[in-house]
Amino acid sequence: MWRAAMSEEVGKALQSVAERVNQAAARRPKALPAVPPRLVAVSKTKPPEMVVEAYRQGQRDFGENYVNELVDKASDPLVVTSCPDIKWHFIGHLQKNNVNKLLGVPNLFLLETVDSAKLADQVNRSWRRVRGAGAPRLKVMVQLNTSGEQSKRGLAPEETLATVEHILSRCAALHFSGLMTVGRSGYDLSLGPNPDFQMLLSRRREVCAGLALPEEEVELSMGMSSDFEHAIEVGSTNVRVGSVIFGNREYPNSAANTPNPSPAPSPEKTSKKVSEEAAQKMQHLTVSEH
Repeated sequence: MWRAAMSEEVGKALQSVAERVNQAAARRPKALPAVPPRLVAVSKTKPPEMVVEAYRQGQRDFGENYVNELVDKASDPLVVTSCPDIKWHFIGHLQKNNVNKLLGVPNLFLLETVDSAKLADQVNRSWRRVRGAGAPRLKVMVQLNTSGEQSKRGLAPEETLATVEHILSRCAALHFSGLMTVGRSGYDLSLGPNPDFQMLLSRRREVCAGLALPEEEVELSMGMSSDFEHAIEVGSTNVRVGSVIFGNREYPNSAANTPNPSPAPSPEKTSKKVSEEAAQKMQHLTVSEH
Protein backbone atom coordinates (compact mmCIF):
# COMPACT_ATOMS: atom_id res chain seq x y z
CA MET A 1 0.00 0.00 0.00
CA TRP A 2 2.83 2.37 0.96
CA ARG A 3 4.68 1.62 -2.25
CA ALA A 4 1.60 2.14 -4.42
CA ALA A 5 0.86 5.48 -2.77
CA MET A 6 4.49 6.59 -3.05
CA SER A 7 4.66 5.58 -6.70
CA GLU A 8 1.53 7.55 -7.53
CA GLU A 9 2.70 10.69 -5.71
CA VAL A 10 6.21 10.64 -7.16
CA GLY A 11 4.82 9.96 -10.63
CA LYS A 12 2.36 12.85 -10.49
CA ALA A 13 5.01 15.20 -9.10
CA LEU A 14 7.49 14.26 -11.82
CA GLN A 15 4.87 14.76 -14.51
CA SER A 16 3.96 18.17 -13.09
CA VAL A 17 7.60 19.28 -12.92
CA ALA A 18 8.30 17.99 -16.44
CA GLU A 19 5.36 20.00 -17.78
CA ARG A 20 6.56 23.13 -16.00
CA VAL A 21 10.08 22.59 -17.39
CA ASN A 22 8.74 22.37 -20.95
CA GLN A 23 6.49 25.40 -20.52
CA ALA A 24 9.35 27.47 -19.14
CA ALA A 25 11.60 26.42 -22.01
CA ALA A 26 8.94 27.57 -24.46
CA ARG A 27 9.03 31.05 -22.90
CA ARG A 28 12.77 31.52 -23.46
CA PRO A 29 13.88 34.42 -25.64
CA LYS A 30 14.76 33.21 -29.14
CA ALA A 31 18.27 34.63 -28.80
CA LEU A 32 19.17 31.95 -26.23
CA PRO A 33 20.53 28.56 -27.37
CA ALA A 34 17.63 26.14 -27.88
CA VAL A 35 19.02 23.45 -25.57
CA PRO A 36 16.34 21.26 -23.94
CA PRO A 37 16.64 21.60 -20.14
CA ARG A 38 17.77 18.56 -18.18
CA LEU A 39 15.85 17.80 -14.99
CA VAL A 40 18.03 16.48 -12.16
CA ALA A 41 15.97 14.90 -9.38
CA VAL A 42 17.78 15.64 -6.12
CA SER A 43 17.33 12.57 -3.95
CA LYS A 44 19.24 13.91 -0.95
CA THR A 45 18.07 12.19 2.31
CA LYS A 46 15.59 10.05 0.37
CA PRO A 47 15.70 6.23 0.51
CA PRO A 48 16.72 4.07 -2.45
CA GLU A 49 13.10 3.00 -2.88
CA MET A 50 12.14 6.55 -3.88
CA VAL A 51 14.97 6.72 -6.40
CA VAL A 52 13.72 3.48 -7.93
CA GLU A 53 10.15 4.79 -8.09
CA ALA A 54 11.28 7.96 -9.88
CA TYR A 55 13.36 5.83 -12.24
CA ARG A 56 10.33 3.66 -12.96
CA GLN A 57 8.49 6.83 -13.95
CA GLY A 58 11.17 7.62 -16.54
CA GLN A 59 13.56 9.84 -14.58
CA ARG A 60 17.23 9.12 -15.28
CA ASP A 61 19.29 12.01 -13.84
CA PHE A 62 19.64 12.14 -10.04
CA GLY A 63 21.66 14.48 -7.85
CA GLU A 64 23.31 14.01 -4.47
CA ASN A 65 25.06 16.54 -2.20
CA TYR A 66 27.20 14.25 -0.03
CA VAL A 67 29.78 11.74 -1.23
CA ASN A 68 29.03 9.09 1.40
CA GLU A 69 25.30 9.23 0.72
CA LEU A 70 25.88 8.99 -3.01
CA VAL A 71 28.24 6.02 -2.57
CA ASP A 72 25.72 4.20 -0.39
CA LYS A 73 22.77 4.92 -2.67
CA ALA A 74 24.56 4.17 -5.96
CA SER A 75 25.78 0.82 -4.63
CA ASP A 76 22.49 -0.18 -3.01
CA PRO A 77 21.45 -3.55 -4.49
CA LEU A 78 17.93 -2.30 -5.24
CA VAL A 79 19.25 0.69 -7.20
CA VAL A 80 21.93 -1.35 -8.98
CA THR A 81 19.47 -3.99 -10.18
CA SER A 82 16.51 -1.68 -10.89
CA CYS A 83 18.24 1.38 -12.40
CA PRO A 84 20.86 0.23 -14.92
CA ASP A 85 20.83 3.50 -16.88
CA ILE A 86 20.79 5.91 -13.96
CA LYS A 87 22.96 9.02 -14.26
CA TRP A 88 24.38 10.39 -11.02
CA HIS A 89 25.24 14.09 -10.64
CA PHE A 90 27.36 15.23 -7.73
CA ILE A 91 26.12 18.68 -6.73
CA GLY A 92 27.72 19.25 -3.33
CA HIS A 93 31.09 20.49 -2.13
CA LEU A 94 33.80 17.98 -2.96
CA GLN A 95 36.61 17.74 -0.44
CA LYS A 96 39.93 16.57 -1.82
CA ASN A 97 40.08 13.57 0.52
CA ASN A 98 36.82 12.30 -0.99
CA VAL A 99 37.81 12.53 -4.66
CA ASN A 100 38.74 8.86 -5.13
CA LYS A 101 35.63 7.72 -3.29
CA LEU A 102 33.40 9.82 -5.53
CA LEU A 103 35.12 8.79 -8.75
CA GLY A 104 34.46 5.14 -7.92
CA VAL A 105 30.67 5.65 -7.96
CA PRO A 106 29.08 3.52 -10.69
CA ASN A 107 27.21 5.53 -13.34
CA LEU A 108 28.76 8.83 -12.24
CA PHE A 109 27.64 11.14 -15.04
CA LEU A 110 28.57 14.69 -14.07
CA LEU A 111 30.56 16.47 -11.37
CA GLU A 112 28.91 19.89 -11.17
CA THR A 113 31.03 21.48 -8.45
CA VAL A 114 34.66 21.94 -9.54
CA ASP A 115 35.50 25.13 -7.68
CA SER A 116 39.25 25.48 -8.23
CA ALA A 117 41.99 24.59 -10.68
CA LYS A 118 43.63 22.51 -7.93
CA LEU A 119 40.52 20.39 -7.51
CA ALA A 120 40.30 19.98 -11.29
CA ASP A 121 43.90 18.77 -11.32
CA GLN A 122 43.25 16.22 -8.59
CA VAL A 123 40.11 14.90 -10.26
CA ASN A 124 41.97 14.75 -13.56
CA ARG A 125 44.83 12.73 -12.05
CA SER A 126 42.51 10.37 -10.22
CA TRP A 127 39.85 9.69 -12.84
CA ARG A 128 41.71 7.24 -15.06
CA ARG A 129 43.64 5.79 -12.15
CA VAL A 130 40.33 4.87 -10.54
CA ARG A 131 38.38 4.02 -13.71
CA GLY A 132 41.10 2.74 -16.02
CA ALA A 133 43.00 4.17 -18.97
CA GLY A 134 40.16 3.47 -21.39
CA ALA A 135 37.51 5.34 -19.40
CA PRO A 136 35.71 8.14 -21.24
CA ARG A 137 36.38 11.64 -20.00
CA LEU A 138 34.45 12.72 -16.91
CA LYS A 139 31.99 15.54 -17.50
CA VAL A 140 32.56 18.46 -15.13
CA MET A 141 31.11 21.89 -14.50
CA VAL A 142 32.85 24.86 -12.93
CA GLN A 143 30.98 26.22 -9.91
CA LEU A 144 30.84 29.99 -9.40
CA ASN A 145 29.91 31.92 -6.28
CA THR A 146 27.73 34.44 -8.07
CA SER A 147 26.21 35.93 -4.92
CA GLY A 148 29.50 36.64 -3.13
CA GLU A 149 28.20 35.06 0.08
CA GLN A 150 30.85 33.53 2.33
CA SER A 151 28.52 30.64 3.07
CA LYS A 152 28.45 29.67 -0.62
CA ARG A 153 31.08 27.62 -2.43
CA GLY A 154 32.48 28.39 -5.83
CA LEU A 155 34.99 30.46 -7.74
CA ALA A 156 34.93 34.22 -7.77
CA PRO A 157 33.31 35.08 -11.12
CA GLU A 158 36.42 36.90 -12.37
CA GLU A 159 38.37 33.60 -12.15
CA THR A 160 36.01 31.77 -14.51
CA LEU A 161 37.83 32.18 -17.80
CA ALA A 162 41.25 31.20 -16.43
CA THR A 163 39.86 28.12 -14.67
CA VAL A 164 37.96 26.88 -17.73
CA GLU A 165 41.05 27.45 -19.88
CA HIS A 166 43.09 25.43 -17.36
CA ILE A 167 40.66 22.50 -17.59
CA LEU A 168 40.60 22.58 -21.38
CA SER A 169 44.38 22.78 -21.77
CA ARG A 170 45.70 20.73 -18.82
CA CYS A 171 43.02 18.23 -17.79
CA ALA A 172 42.85 15.68 -20.58
CA ALA A 173 40.71 13.26 -18.56
CA LEU A 174 37.97 15.85 -18.03
CA HIS A 175 35.28 17.16 -20.35
CA PHE A 176 34.26 20.73 -19.56
CA SER A 177 30.45 20.79 -19.78
CA GLY A 178 29.45 24.16 -18.38
CA LEU A 179 29.00 26.50 -15.45
CA MET A 180 27.04 26.02 -12.24
CA THR A 181 25.81 28.26 -9.43
CA VAL A 182 23.69 27.88 -6.32
CA GLY A 183 22.93 31.58 -6.00
CA ARG A 184 21.37 33.50 -3.16
CA SER A 185 18.47 31.66 -1.55
CA GLY A 186 15.08 33.32 -1.23
CA TYR A 187 15.54 35.86 -4.01
CA ASP A 188 12.27 37.69 -4.70
CA LEU A 189 11.51 37.22 -8.39
CA SER A 190 9.04 40.11 -8.30
CA LEU A 191 12.12 42.38 -8.23
CA GLY A 192 13.15 41.19 -11.68
CA PRO A 193 15.50 38.57 -13.14
CA ASN A 194 17.77 36.88 -10.62
CA PRO A 195 21.14 38.69 -10.78
CA ASP A 196 23.00 35.47 -9.93
CA PHE A 197 21.55 33.82 -13.03
CA GLN A 198 22.37 36.90 -15.10
CA MET A 199 25.93 36.70 -13.83
CA LEU A 200 26.24 33.07 -14.95
CA LEU A 201 24.99 33.97 -18.42
CA SER A 202 27.48 36.81 -18.56
CA ARG A 203 30.39 34.53 -17.61
CA ARG A 204 29.34 31.99 -20.23
CA ARG A 205 29.49 34.70 -22.88
CA GLU A 206 32.95 35.66 -21.63
CA VAL A 207 34.18 32.04 -21.70
CA CYS A 208 32.75 31.33 -25.13
CA ALA A 209 34.16 34.51 -26.62
CA GLY A 210 37.57 34.07 -25.00
CA LEU A 211 38.00 30.37 -25.82
CA ALA A 212 36.04 30.14 -29.09
CA LEU A 213 33.40 27.79 -27.70
CA PRO A 214 29.84 27.58 -29.07
CA GLU A 215 27.36 28.79 -26.45
CA GLU A 216 25.06 25.85 -27.07
CA GLU A 217 27.86 23.51 -25.96
CA VAL A 218 28.38 25.26 -22.61
CA GLU A 219 25.62 24.30 -20.20
CA LEU A 220 24.28 26.38 -17.34
CA SER A 221 23.27 24.57 -14.16
CA MET A 222 21.12 26.96 -12.15
CA GLY A 223 17.67 26.80 -10.61
CA MET A 224 16.22 24.65 -7.85
CA SER A 225 12.75 23.81 -6.53
CA SER A 226 11.74 27.40 -5.79
CA ASP A 227 13.02 29.04 -8.97
CA PHE A 228 13.73 26.47 -11.68
CA GLU A 229 11.13 27.90 -14.07
CA HIS A 230 12.69 31.35 -13.98
CA ALA A 231 16.16 29.80 -14.35
CA ILE A 232 15.06 27.97 -17.49
CA GLU A 233 13.42 31.09 -18.89
CA VAL A 234 16.68 32.99 -18.68
CA GLY A 235 18.83 30.16 -20.04
CA SER A 236 19.40 27.28 -17.63
CA THR A 237 19.97 23.92 -19.30
CA ASN A 238 20.20 21.90 -16.07
CA VAL A 239 17.88 22.36 -13.08
CA ARG A 240 18.22 20.62 -9.71
CA VAL A 241 14.82 19.88 -8.18
CA GLY A 242 14.31 17.90 -4.99
CA SER A 243 11.48 18.71 -2.59
CA VAL A 244 8.96 19.44 -5.34
CA ILE A 245 9.42 15.86 -6.58
CA PHE A 246 10.10 13.89 -3.41
CA GLY A 247 8.53 16.02 -0.67
CA ASN A 248 10.30 17.75 2.21
CA ARG A 249 13.72 16.43 3.11
CA GLU A 250 13.91 14.16 6.13
CA TYR A 251 16.95 14.70 8.32
CA PRO A 252 17.98 12.22 11.02
CA ASN A 253 16.34 12.76 14.42
CA SER A 254 14.32 15.74 13.19
CA ALA A 255 11.00 13.99 13.79
CA ALA A 256 12.18 12.42 17.03
CA ASN A 257 12.95 15.85 18.42
CA THR A 258 9.55 17.25 17.49
CA PRO A 259 6.54 16.40 19.69
CA ASN A 260 3.73 14.94 17.56
CA PRO A 261 5.37 15.89 14.27
CA SER A 262 3.04 16.59 11.37
CA PRO A 263 3.49 14.45 8.25
CA ALA A 264 5.38 16.11 5.42
CA PRO A 265 3.27 17.34 2.51
CA SER A 266 3.07 14.93 -0.40
CA PRO A 267 5.25 15.71 -3.43
CA GLU A 268 2.14 16.39 -5.51
CA LYS A 269 0.78 18.95 -3.02
CA THR A 270 4.21 20.54 -2.65
CA SER A 271 4.51 20.79 -6.43
CA LYS A 272 1.08 22.40 -6.75
CA LYS A 273 1.77 24.95 -4.01
CA VAL A 274 5.15 25.97 -5.45
CA SER A 275 3.67 26.13 -8.94
CA GLU A 276 0.91 28.50 -7.81
CA GLU A 277 3.39 30.74 -5.98
CA ALA A 278 5.73 30.79 -8.98
CA ALA A 279 2.88 31.67 -11.32
CA GLN A 280 1.96 34.68 -9.18
CA LYS A 281 5.55 35.93 -9.19
CA MET A 282 5.94 35.35 -12.93
CA GLN A 283 3.12 37.81 -13.61
CA HIS A 284 5.43 40.61 -12.41
CA LEU A 285 8.63 39.27 -13.93
CA THR A 286 10.38 40.70 -16.96
CA VAL A 287 12.88 38.29 -18.49
CA SER A 288 16.15 39.79 -19.64
CA GLU A 289 18.37 38.36 -22.37
CA HIS A 290 21.46 40.20 -21.15
